[in-house]
Amino acid sequence: MDRYPLIADHGLVGDLQTAALVSSAGVVDWFASPRFDSPSVFASLLDHGRGGFFKLAPTRPDAQAKQLYYPDSAVLITRFTSPDGVCEVVDWMPPILSTTPTDRHTLFRVVRVVRGAVTMAMECRPRFDYARAGHELRLDGEGAAFRSPVAAAYLRAGNFPMTQDGDDVRGETTLRVGDMAGFALTVCAPDGAPPAPMAAEDASESAWGTIHFWQKWVRSSTYQGRWPSAVNRSAITLKLLIYQPTGAPVAAATMGLPEQIGGERNWDYRYTWVRDGSLSVRALLDLGFVEEADKFVHWLGDRLRDRESRTGDPLQIMYRVDGDPTLTETILDHFEGYRGSAPVRVGNAAADQLQLDIYGEAMYAMSEGAVLQRSTGYHGWKGLARTLDWLADSWDRPDEGVWETRGGRKDFTFSRVMSWVAFDRGIALATEFSRPADLERWTKERDTIIEQIMTRGWNAKEQALVQHYGDDSVLDASLLIIPRMGLLTPRDPAWLSTLDAMDRTLVSDSLVYRYDPAASPDGLRGNEGTFSLCSFLYVDALAQAGRIREARYAFEKMLTYSNHVGMFSEEIGPTGEQLGNFPQAFTHLALIMAATSLDKALDEAVNEGRDA
Repeated sequence: MDRYPLIADHGLVGDLQTAALVSSAGVVDWFASPRFDSPSVFASLLDHGRGGFFKLAPTRPDAQAKQLYYPDSAVLITRFTSPDGVCEVVDWMPPILSTTPTDRHTLFRVVRVVRGAVTMAMECRPRFDYARAGHELRLDGEGAAFRSPVAAAYLRAGNFPMTQDGDDVRGETTLRVGDMAGFALTVCAPDGAPPAPMAAEDASESAWGTIHFWQKWVRSSTYQGRWPSAVNRSAITLKLLIYQPTGAPVAAATMGLPEQIGGERNWDYRYTWVRDGSLSVRALLDLGFVEEADKFVHWLGDRLRDRESRTGDPLQIMYRVDGDPTLTETILDHFEGYRGSAPVRVGNAAADQLQLDIYGEAMYAMSEGAVLQRSTGYHGWKGLARTLDWLADSWDRPDEGVWETRGGRKDFTFSRVMSWVAFDRGIALATEFSRPADLERWTKERDTIIEQIMTRGWNAKEQALVQHYGDDSVLDASLLIIPRMGLLTPRDPAWLSTLDAMDRTLVSDSLVYRYDPAASPDGLRGNEGTFSLCSFLYVDALAQAGRIREARYAFEKMLTYSNHVGMFSEEIGPTGEQLGNFPQAFTHLALIMAATSLDKALDEAVNEGRDA
């Protein structure tokens, strides 16, 4: 198991169409191309022996590593220190700002020695199409060419010798103070032309251009709160996970990383969830990133207009980044999985589930005033109205729920909450913009839903709203979003008692479980850790409820569980390790939401002369 680094032991680089993970050992162990959801080129994170990798690191086994980002950028630095000297490996991908998809992507890896003399080793072992496609190697004076039936990769070296190792390449060289060497790996279509030879001045210009792009983008943020480092890193992470040609964010850069080591909860998260993307609109707007929020709303509006889904409903819960609704789930039997966590799935069968909450999240995104005015004309509105008319006939039925359980459909309270949000925001939009709508019907359904929630979803003994109707005990952290959505006010007695019940059953030293699988079977074996999204939603709810000291403690405590470069995966395991796909966009957008809510609550307390 030592062959696998910790999930958290990585930084992320990307070019806004795809991304790569780099471990602090100097290994690129995950990279898919040409898009986030494309087959892998390197995947040793999912199978050490078969997956393929690209390593650039000192030969000394006792070299110590420290990984960091160049400030306010996505340029990753891995510093190695040893008795021989100190060197820095710099990884980056130049951002591709075009809205036209490309099959050509370049990863730069450059090493510079700053103390002493360091012997560096390199191995490049691509394994195309999830290691299902073989390749041929051609090595000449211009570099290495790896060609397979599905893709090609060209490795250009600067001041670094390479030798053939089977169908792969390796190399070793000693560098002294001031020396630089490195590589440019370009992945493209099988018939793609080779790139030009790598020149030191070109690499330097690319690095500084990439730094400038990211720092300029971060400077456009309007955030002036108490946690700029965490918020800026979360914003950069979200931006890295947005597919530039369409504006659609993926849920995470990876697939198959387990929620429990050795367990079966191993999903492919490289797709666009309506839920995640819709909530990212608010997080991005809170930081002043209107362009990114606006672009996703356009993408979402296209899905509502086209009404293309495999289920026949107006929306399905997730799509590929280009809007394709086909996400057939298969198992990569030849991969052993991260630390033996099998099966490794590609695609996601949950795309065919019924999750009625997505209509509330979609309307929530569309209701962000300034964005709507620019993004949705008359015909766009007609698509929204048709969707709400459909929902009026469809909301009162069981579904699979927000957590995509595979244990059968139930009457989930959260689905009803977000259906209420859909009608509430639709009514507000129709009124504000004088749009044609069946307001009488929408109002009737909205009011029926809240009455149903507060009767069938309310547990008198627990004094709390529960996960689903017909169960008198199971709580669900998804309901932490209620005060933000306005179904109940943040200090409504019914909400405060629900929050107290969650404190008793779902919160562990400020970390929050999404639900108890033992109490509410979800059709899957095993357990899971605390859910980082829910931990930040808990902060948001505490802050709005006026429990400011608890909110700040929970927030600061949660920040200590980030990895060394400020990133989060999906969950925190029982021993404090990060679990699940990495980095997870949902966690980072919730961090932004929590930070802005807590900043607002703290500012109000200071202005009113209260302790906080």
